Amino acid sequence: MATSKASSSLSPKALIFMGLLALQFGIQPIVTKKFTSPEIIKSTVIFTQEIVKLLIAMIGITLNTSTKWKDITSGWSIQSWLRLALLPATIYLIQNLCSLLAYQNLDAITYNVLNQTKTLSAALCCFLLLGKRQSKLQIVALVILLVAALVMEGVLPLNLEYYVNYLSNAASTTEDSNDTTKFSLSSRHVSHGVLPIMLASFLSGLAGAITQKSLQSGGGRNALMFTMELCVASILILLVSFATSEDGKKIQERGFFDQWTVLTLVPILTNSAGGILVGLVIKYAGTIRKGFALIFGILISGIVQSLIDENKSLSKEDISGGLLAALSLYMHASFPYFPKTKAKLNKMT
Repeated sequence: MATSKASSSLSPKALIFMGLLALQFGIQPIVTKKFTSPEIIKSTVIFTQEIVKLLIAMIGITLNTSTKWKDITSGWSIQSWLRLALLPATIYLIQNLCSLLAYQNLDAITYNVLNQTKTLSAALCCFLLLGKRQSKLQIVALVILLVAALVMEGVLPLNLEYYVNYLSNAASTTEDSNDTTKFSLSSRHVSHGVLPIMLASFLSGLAGAITQKSLQSGGGRNALMFTMELCVASILILLVSFATSEDGKKIQERGFFDQWTVLTLVPILTNSAGGILVGLVIKYAGTIRKGFALIFGILISGIVQSLIDENKSLSKEDISGGLLAALSLYMHASFPYFPKTKAKLNKMT
């Protein structure tokens, strides 16, 4: 039954959108650092990004001759918007708050390790909400992808001496059990660090699965239309937050465009394009494969930084992580899960 396998494979359109998302994700930190002031009011940037994303989606629908507004909006209602768009938008907001809390209370290595479990969470949520199972080799591929991310982020350096020193330090630490300052697993470390980032990871997978269900089931919602719905929900949530948040007070005191320049629009445009690409990748490749695109984005970021900064070069961790990510993507696309009945039919044919 070739059709089952074909449905699990990556179409040319899916590969293009994944490639563009990886490129955007790779250059985003670079352009943001270069063109965004550290003193800028963060929520003003996010608010503007949502408006720009909304406009891009509207223009995309208008210019696409194969789609008509009448067809896209048929069957649309406030109830469907609340159910399909406001819910994931709220989940993303809570996820961002949890990530920020964890970032403030965890060291960089712990944060990066736990944050990279998002793809595993996406696989779990796709199974719970969509009934999409992973084959044994696909599970192995997801673990390889996690390792690839940790290698590229320097959490798992390719240096034997590092692990020897780590084990020796760990042994000396256990010998001095009375020195409680050496242990970071305090109640605050867990409650304000570990638990929030694990919750953020799960919420990322949950929101992705909900989005995938909206975009793919029953013919699927138009990806650009769904992006518009998410933008409207996010804009409303941000407007409400301005009335009570610290950023809202800063806007009243300093003005909305304080620390802005014309070049501030560059990272806003790239990030808005990335938001639209996320919807397209989820629709045509799935939320799990979105994780693959983002890991390749880390590799692209390393390549770009090595090209523009003479003091930085592409490390062996970047290269090894990229190869592992490529291997994991191949395994995940080539060995999908087959129900036992279908597997028997495949053997018979």
